[in-house]
Amino acid sequence: MVEVREVMSPDVATVESDASIADAAKCMVKGGFGSVIVLQGRMLIGILTERDVLRAAAEVNDLSTASVEAWMTPDPETAEPDLETEDAAGLMLSRGFRHLPVTQDGDLVGIVSLRDVLSARIGRR
Repeated sequence: MVEVREVMSPDVATVESDASIADAAKCMVKGGFGSVIVLQGRMLIGILTERDVLRAAAEVNDLSTASVEAWMTPDPETAEPDLETEDAAGLMLSRGFRHLPVTQDGDLVGIVSLRDVLSARIGRR
C-alpha cells in the first residue's frame, strides 16, 4: 500500500489570513499551485482553492481588498502522512475537494492532491 507521505508535496503555498484574494492568486500562479493553505501564525486555519478565487472574482469588484479569510474553507480536513492513498482519495471524493493538507503532530508538512493519490493508485497496476 502507498502512503500519503510517498506522494505528497512538501512544498506548500501559504498565506496569512489577512492576505487579499489577489495576493493569494498571485502566489498560486507563481508556484503553479491549485490551492494555498491559510495560516494564522503557524496554525493552519483554512484552505483557499482555485474554485474559491473564481467565486470571489464573480462576486467582488476588487480582489485586492477581498480577504482570504472571507472566502477560504475554514478548518479543512487534514491527513496524517501514514494515511493510505486510497483512503485519502476516498475522503476527497466523498467530500468534494481536490487538495488535502498533510499534518503531523499539528504541524503542516505537505499537501496532497486528488491527482497525486489517483496517480499512485494507477501507477501500482
